[in-house]
Amino acid sequence: MGHTTKYKSKLTVRMKRIRGQMAAVERALENGTDCAEVLQLVAAARGGMNGLMAELMEGHLRHHVLEPEDGDDPREGADELMDIIRRYLK
Repeated sequence: MGHTTKYKSKLTVRMKRIRGQMAAVERALENGTDCAEVLQLVAAARGGMNGLMAELMEGHLRHHVLEPEDGDDPREGADELMDIIRRYLK
């Protein structure tokens, strides 16, 4: 079983929270909310996305690099993760 499948409910809860944070940003912009408050909302949403990304990266590292399934090459999992990190840091 894949790590995203194993932790599907936990990841889904995170996504719902992020969706709610983004909806709050949208509402704030529509309502003409003070820019400092909008920036706080965006920072919170970004923190949520960063947390989700960190959790997924950790799962990938554990599942595909440290303890790969039989026959899987851990170097391939590591290469995939490095590609993702490079894109993330751009």
